[in-house]
Amino acid sequence: MKHFWTILAGVAGMLAVFFVFRDDYEKAFVAAASGAVCWFLNYRQQLRARVRERDEEQQIEDEEPDEEVRS
Repeated sequence: MKHFWTILAGVAGMLAVFFVFRDDYEKAFVAAASGAVCWFLNYRQQLRARVRERDEEQQIEDEEPDEEVRS
């Protein structure tokens, strides 16, 4: 899914450039905004995956019993 949003953001960016060359600025703005949203969704998905991994690691650390040091 990560690659999907990245590819879609790139395609939207290229469409925005295409529409600028055709002097259709309204469509260029919509395409650029769509590309920005796709980039944001890609970034958000990466952050959620990192948070999920950290939560799993923390959960594993919390489940391990602490050893008492006796002297």
